[in-house]
Amino acid sequence: MAAASSSSSSSSSVRSSSSSTASAAAGHTNGSGSTSGRSERQTTSSAQVPPTHSTRQTTSSQANSHRSRPSSSSSRRSVTPNSRTPHSNPEYQQEAGRVRVAVRLRPRNLEDRISDSDFADSVELQPELKRLKLRKNNWSSESYRFDEVFTETASQNRVYQVVAKPVVESVLSGYNGTVMAYGQTGTGKTYTLGSLGRDDASERGIMVRALEDILSTSSDSVEVSYLQLYMESIQDLLAPEKINIPIHEDPKTGEVSLPGASVVRIKDLDHFLQLLQIGEANRHAANTKLNTESSRSHAILMVFVRRSVQENGTDEIASQEKASIADLSVRHGAPIVRKSKLLIVDLAGSERIDKSGSEGHLLEEAKFINLSLTSLGKCINALAENSPHIPIRDSKLTRLLRDSFGGSARTSLIVTIGPSARHYAETTSTIMFGQRAMRIVNMVKLKEEFDYESLCRKLENQVDHLTAQFERQQKLLDSNKLELERQLKECQDSFAEAKTNLSTRSQLLEKENARSELDLKDLLDELNRQKEQSDLMHDKVAQLEASLEHREFLEKENARLDLDLKDLSDKLNHEKEHSNLMHDKVAKLEASLEHGKQHQLEGSMYQKILADTTQMYEEKIAKLIKELDDERARAESTEKQLDETMKLLTDGQKAIQQHQTKNSAYQSALADTTQMYEKKIAELMDQLENEHARFEDLEEQLDVEKKRRNRQNSMQGKKEIDELRVQLEEMNQLHEQTLNKYWSLKSEYTDLSEEKARLKEELQDAKQRLLIEEKQRKSVENELIKLKKAAPEKEDEFEDKKSYMKENIHKGSSAFGNPMGLHNSNPSRDSISGQRATIAKICEEVGLQKILQLLTSEDIDVQTHAVKVVANLAAEDTNQAKIVEEGGLDALLALLRSSQNTTILRVASGAIANLAMNEVNQGLIMSRGGAQLLAETASNTNDPQTLRMVAGALANLCGNERIHTMLKEDGGIKALLGMAKSGSSEVIAQVARGLANFAKCESRGTIQGHRKGRSLLMDDGVLTWLIINSNTMSTSTQRHIELALCHLAQNEDNARDFISSGGLQEIIRISAESSRDDIRNLAKKALRVNPKFYNQMHGEQ
Repeated sequence: MAAASSSSSSSSSVRSSSSSTASAAAGHTNGSGSTSGRSERQTTSSAQVPPTHSTRQTTSSQANSHRSRPSSSSSRRSVTPNSRTPHSNPEYQQEAGRVRVAVRLRPRNLEDRISDSDFADSVELQPELKRLKLRKNNWSSESYRFDEVFTETASQNRVYQVVAKPVVESVLSGYNGTVMAYGQTGTGKTYTLGSLGRDDASERGIMVRALEDILSTSSDSVEVSYLQLYMESIQDLLAPEKINIPIHEDPKTGEVSLPGASVVRIKDLDHFLQLLQIGEANRHAANTKLNTESSRSHAILMVFVRRSVQENGTDEIASQEKASIADLSVRHGAPIVRKSKLLIVDLAGSERIDKSGSEGHLLEEAKFINLSLTSLGKCINALAENSPHIPIRDSKLTRLLRDSFGGSARTSLIVTIGPSARHYAETTSTIMFGQRAMRIVNMVKLKEEFDYESLCRKLENQVDHLTAQFERQQKLLDSNKLELERQLKECQDSFAEAKTNLSTRSQLLEKENARSELDLKDLLDELNRQKEQSDLMHDKVAQLEASLEHREFLEKENARLDLDLKDLSDKLNHEKEHSNLMHDKVAKLEASLEHGKQHQLEGSMYQKILADTTQMYEEKIAKLIKELDDERARAESTEKQLDETMKLLTDGQKAIQQHQTKNSAYQSALADTTQMYEKKIAELMDQLENEHARFEDLEEQLDVEKKRRNRQNSMQGKKEIDELRVQLEEMNQLHEQTLNKYWSLKSEYTDLSEEKARLKEELQDAKQRLLIEEKQRKSVENELIKLKKAAPEKEDEFEDKKSYMKENIHKGSSAFGNPMGLHNSNPSRDSISGQRATIAKICEEVGLQKILQLLTSEDIDVQTHAVKVVANLAAEDTNQAKIVEEGGLDALLALLRSSQNTTILRVASGAIANLAMNEVNQGLIMSRGGAQLLAETASNTNDPQTLRMVAGALANLCGNERIHTMLKEDGGIKALLGMAKSGSSEVIAQVARGLANFAKCESRGTIQGHRKGRSLLMDDGVLTWLIINSNTMSTSTQRHIELALCHLAQNEDNARDFISSGGLQEIIRISAESSRDDIRNLAKKALRVNPKFYNQMHGEQ
């Protein structure tokens, strides 16, 4: 209760600050006088800024005022390696980079028509002039000009074509872009941006249409991240386990990135729609007076587009820039890739606490929403006024949007407003936000860089291709070489064979010639003898003729051999030329191989650079992980030391008592032991003196005997001497034993003295600790007295909160406030804040563990005050985990189990309801039998306030789908219906909220596909109770009952129960008569999608 009041006060102050800022900005924009429908442009030295148009019409006079602002003195540098502005003309840059702002008017709903029935419309649109006129009253109005004005009948497609289509085209051309929706809660921001259009494709929002256009183009890759900024914590909507994602800013380029966010590559439009459904299911939303599905976080869709630059493609870049890019591409040999980013931002709606009715956790959410929107407004004001300081780092929202306003992105803003005159102030603030945003000019940059990775892959492919080609040519060359060697060998063999044949034939001819000559000689001799002179002449002539014929024959043979040799020579020359040609080809291939090796060397160099870069980042990541582990280890050691300190403080008194008992025992034992040993020492000293005297007597006797032995040398004397000698040895042994015993006793005495001194020191230390514990006990008693005085005296004044866990509890109604409500007699907010401060101080000084120990006190008064303090502490989220760790939950459940005091039961139930806000705590409560204890408490009491607390706790537990089955088995649902019989409106409100949460979780599980079958609520008579009480309760309770009925009707397995019990007629009535548009739409959807309902209705007709 105190937390809710404090939060409300804080949020109200923040809202007023935001309003004052907006008013100041509005005053700066409008100037001291009124303006007409047009104002002149003023040109500075660097750029021309389009002015905003504002006209104030009065009955007395009209005046004109002109506004302008100086342009930025220097442009912001791009964050990519190769970034350029699209045009060198400064005026063109300003107009192209200016933030484009459009306004969209939401249609009037039933609530507007009822509330504003006696008032005229406060907004008049002039879309053909792109003007909007805002009427404050019948005699005063203001006129504003925007880049586009959409009426309430504007289609989703037209809004996309005008607002987002140019930004999407710029993103596809390589520029960063942002599309953002701003406006009051309930004016249609989420519908404009994130509508999925499941039933009607024409209802699709900007997100779906933008991705549809991006996927239809030839992009290398399209990846998305879907995030939400909830209470200054960045959370991943696609991976809900990732929370508190850090923002990383590049110190060199200033580029903002989220390294912990999930990045999903989009396959097609259906894949993207599935991701959007997952993200919307994980987004925080709640039911307020202004909107039943009010977004409680800022949603940010990041789309990363990567496209390679086509050589023959069209582009917006000037020809001079194309030439420079071509030069760079040729010089580096690397292809150019464009990496752009599209942000689609669905801001949470600004709201006034008095209108939205936010309380408890909703109030904390509203405070963070308004704070982040105020920081964004300050940045817009500073940029619009060209301030030297831009407060970017005041909020995570402004850090994420630093490139969208005043950066290098092309930005379009759509502001949504409502027609109701009741929200005139919020409408004016929204319009002034858009007017100031129109004055911001971004330095639009083209994001291009060289794709060295693609170049490396391309070079590797070329090297592989050249290597394969070289191998093929080498194989061909080897085969040709073998073929030539074979042919050459055949030619050589044929030539050698021909040469051998020729030599053989020549030798044969020479032999024939010799033989013929001999024969001829013999014939001549014989002719000479026979024919004398004439025959000799005849023989000579014959010999000459034979020789001539032989010569002719040899000449023919030589000519034939010359022809053969010439043919062989020609053939050898041809083979030699072919061999030279093959050598040339081999040389060319070797040169190509050297060129390929050079390309491969360059590729290896690029790979080495990439490997070094990767290793550097891996080392940085390892270093960061090591630092994180060290921080975790230090945190764990600190927690262990804290636990040990708390344990020592807890066990101090017991240890002191044990020390006192031990010290008293030690003292008595020490005194007894000391007295005993002193007696023993005295006795031993006496014995020692007696023995010494006897020893002296024996020595005298020995001397006498020696003298006698000298005188008498007889055998009897020797025997006596021997006997005396034996006795003397025995006496010596006895003396030595006595001395050893004496020294041992003396050492024991020394040890006992030291033990006595040590015990005295421990006794002193124990006395000191007792004094310290006594002082601490007195301080605890004093603080407890203060606590009793400071704690609220009334039984229901402890603080509580309403649980809005996950997606199911977010939809609970805000009309009935906290789950346990606030009492009408609460103290003022100042006194509650003082009590909270006092309780926090006491908890810090005394310690939570000691406060929890007081819960087991036998004093009822002390126990009551202690449980009230614990309930107040449990109302803060930061204290809940510590309370559970210290055993606070077990102690509260033990009170429900054992206590009979009505006040203690009431306050303990409220504390458990506060702890049930956390999903982890819900599981612990169920596992320890919390639902059974709450049900037993409800059955054993008739106190309405106690029943209200118990019903609130069970309603919070109904918001967790995982524990539904256990909750039903433990009797939680029956207990809720039983408490509804009490007749208390507050109790019934909590029962209706719990059933609505239960039905909402089941409906969502059925839609998502992980739950099937009939609802668990059908077996306990819940449907009958909802139908009976749907028209008899208050407005807020009736709304929750209608929500529960509509969600149960979404499940087809419940259709038979609805038809048999008359629930179908109730759904038909809700679809026509409900006061809420969203509830009517939900009922119509149930009737439309359920075939059994459809058949039943048409059968009746």
